[in-house]
Order: sequence, then C-alpha cells, then structure tokens
Amino acid sequence: MQRRNFLKNVGVALAASAVIPAVSFAGGTGKDANKMSYKTALSAITGGKTPKASAKVHLKAPEIAENGAVVPVTVNVDSPMTANDYVKAIHILNTKNGNARTIDVFLTPANGKAMFSTRIKLGGTQDVVALVELSNGDYLIASQSVKVTIGGCG
Repeated sequence: MQRRNFLKNVGVALAASAVIPAVSFAGGTGKDANKMSYKTALSAITGGKTPKASAKVHLKAPEIAENGAVVPVTVNVDSPMTANDYVKAIHILNTKNGNARTIDVFLTPANGKAMFSTRIKLGGTQDVVALVELSNGDYLIASQSVKVTIGGCG
C-alpha cells in the first residue's frame, strides 16, 4: 500500500506543477489577458532603451509563408560567446498578432553559438523582429516582412 500512496502523491504533485505555472503565466483572466502590443513588448524587454540595427544579427524567415500557423524563423548572431562578451537573450517578436511576444530564448557562454530556430504563428502579413540582448546591456535588432497567404492565428 505504501507504493500506491507514493505513486498517487507523485501524480498529484506532477499535475499541480503542470497547472500552477500555466495559471500564473496567464497573468489575468479573460480572453484579452495576454494581449501585448509590439511597442509595449519592446519597451518591457529593453526597459525603454533604443535597440540598434546591426549586421551582426541574421534573421531568416520566408518572404511568403503559405501557412501562417507554421512560419520557420532562424536567428544567428555573430558573437564570440566568451565570458565577457556574449548574447544573453534572443527575443522573437511580431508586429500585428494579439500578443507581440512570440518567444524568449536565454543563452550563456556555455552555448558556444548564439543561434535559435523555431516555427511561429502569424495571423497575417506583418514584420517578424529579432531583438538580441547582449551581456553589456546593449540591444540589437533585425526585422523582416513576411507575407502570409493563409492565416494562422484564427
């Protein structure tokens, strides 16, 4: 009987740990709880600093996406990734979806290369933006327009 109780308690703990972060992440209730405009998201990430356009940030996204539900995006950043000079984070944003923050990826020098690839959802034709946070507190930015032929965000 002890093993059954142990497994039951582990199951309850796992279920609670899966539900509690999802509830706290939502930050509110209702269908507009996670809405954040592009300007608000940019300001929240940078703390009001102005990011600089840079050739060090290489954003790769299709010019035309046949399906907005699965738009491939890759970001490469030219960085030595040393203890004193590295990319802290790569943020992928969009300019017209309900929530502009698509994904935030946090890196350390142990990553060896500042690169990230994923698929995102776009509700229509808009710009995809890569915002890169450096270890010295500076922000770099690159953007690309993506024309969506079939909507992905409902």
